[in-house]
Amino acid sequence: MSAEALDLVYPFTGRWLVQNSPADQVPSHGTTRFATSYAIDFVPVDASGRSAVFGLGSLFRPEPPEQFIGFGRSVLAPVAGVVVAVHDSATDHPAYRGLPSLGYAMTQRRRADAGWLALAGNHIMIRTGTAVVALCHLQQGSVQFQVGQTVQIGEKLGRCGNSGNSTEPHLHVQAISSLDIARADAVPIRFSGTLPPAGDIVDL
Repeated sequence: MSAEALDLVYPFTGRWLVQNSPADQVPSHGTTRFATSYAIDFVPVDASGRSAVFGLGSLFRPEPPEQFIGFGRSVLAPVAGVVVAVHDSATDHPAYRGLPSLGYAMTQRRRADAGWLALAGNHIMIRTGTAVVALCHLQQGSVQFQVGQTVQIGEKLGRCGNSGNSTEPHLHVQAISSLDIARADAVPIRFSGTLPPAGDIVDL
């Protein structure tokens, strides 16, 4: 990890599965669009490492996000700073696993072309020093801060949701060089000095 990496604290408690980590590859999400090169995803899971029970219906039908244990779980501030952007009105759509996930993946290009809001869904962005930290896919109506307010590390920002470009409730975290997401550079991040690879479970 670069010496210029922005050090954050984990923005949650409980058990979360790491996915799409820049510890494994950069760009972590297979694209540099919207400065996502160093972004990372966290999925809330149970003691068995499952985000939800996977039944026969999961193979063939979209599932309500409420069936996932992480839906509504608290998202905390990973850094102190000033809120510079909030979006809180996007609907939490169904989750897609099994065959429905294939159809959803085929429409991802359309969401990317629609822009940042279509991908991030409900989110909050915090300026700290020379970087802006974005926490995305939050639950509709859950964001508890407004633009211009100051946040401290560990304060509750909102709840984990399934808005934007998301196949199941999870939290997407990234840091960027400016609020202009289309032109910003991606900023490397780490958590308390380390960066977990995909497949690790963070248990706090």
